[in-house]
Amino acid sequence: MRRSVPLLVFVLLLAACSSSADNADDVIRVGQIVSLTGNYSPLGTENQKSVALAVDQINAAGGIDGRKIELSVKDDKSLPDQAVLAFNELKGSADAIIGSPFSNSALATVPLVDREEIPYLSLTPADEQVNPVHPYVFVVPATSGTYAEAALQYFQASKLSKVAVAYDTKSSYAVAGFKGLEAKAGQYGVTLGPVEQFQTTATEFGAVFTHVRSSDAQALMVWATGAPAVALTKQYAASGLKIPLVLTGAQASKLFLDPAGAAAEGAIVASSIGVVGSTLPAGEQKSAIEELSKAFEAKYGYPPPQFAQDGYSGVKLLAAAITAAGGTDKKKVRDALEGLTLTTPNGTYKYSATDHSGLTTDFISINTVTKGAFVPTDYSAQKLGGR
Repeated sequence: MRRSVPLLVFVLLLAACSSSADNADDVIRVGQIVSLTGNYSPLGTENQKSVALAVDQINAAGGIDGRKIELSVKDDKSLPDQAVLAFNELKGSADAIIGSPFSNSALATVPLVDREEIPYLSLTPADEQVNPVHPYVFVVPATSGTYAEAALQYFQASKLSKVAVAYDTKSSYAVAGFKGLEAKAGQYGVTLGPVEQFQTTATEFGAVFTHVRSSDAQALMVWATGAPAVALTKQYAASGLKIPLVLTGAQASKLFLDPAGAAAEGAIVASSIGVVGSTLPAGEQKSAIEELSKAFEAKYGYPPPQFAQDGYSGVKLLAAAITAAGGTDKKKVRDALEGLTLTTPNGTYKYSATDHSGLTTDFISINTVTKGAFVPTDYSAQKLGGR
């Protein structure tokens, strides 16, 4: 009898270990690298709110095939080296990672994703992440190049053939946007010039306006993120220039509208379709948008900005891929993402082996700031009316 006690203990320990392993398998571990402090914290905090909201909704509904999502959040502090550290902390346990909204952080992380082969959904639109394709990297926002082409389509339709450009040379997002304009302007009968450069730390844009004023430009398009876009918009309103000021999806948020205030009135701002979802006709796209907007506004008291659309869509894409893959095997999830077609608040994604960006210009709206809100231009209202 005494000899049976150690055996019994061994059996109980083995059962406990087995139970622990089973419990571990019941959890889907998702890491999020996000800018919660530093220059890009206004973007990152909105990403994080919507990612957490989507995870909570999925878990409340029973999880994915009965498995709950466990979210682990790491702050990259708006610094690429901190994004690398965050990735290295997550890689050992994460089944998938949702990436930083800061393009420079994402680009610093991509080589590590290639090496570790972890499904990575990026919340920044820099084209370099998907051109060339990196097997495990999928971009959630429309890329800078897609925004550039959407703007060119609008310029052509509006008979604006001469467009001045100002862009932040220290932002991968802005540089990619300018390159996208440059690459396709000729196809749409648009000439770019003058082309003005500035850096993320810029606070004064008088020289830019002087050069534009002395040119024959019919509009000024600005590629910027964060504080420079607000400062430029305020100074533009006081500059006396009468041509349209055109901004990108980085400004499709109350985080731009609130500090820019009355100076933003009349500005043209591109955005994802979700930002103007209330103007869409009833249908699958509007339902996907309302699933986010109603819950987000009920919780936070304001409509979800562009960056919240991205975070929520990222979780939805990942959940759909895990469901299609039948689990969290990284290669199977990656393959499922490549074959995925899914309607989210950002639009309908169609990823493929050669396209890891997924969205087309059909899901970008060109808006006018009207009474402190984004309102589709007549050009976009007509396009979106068919959705």
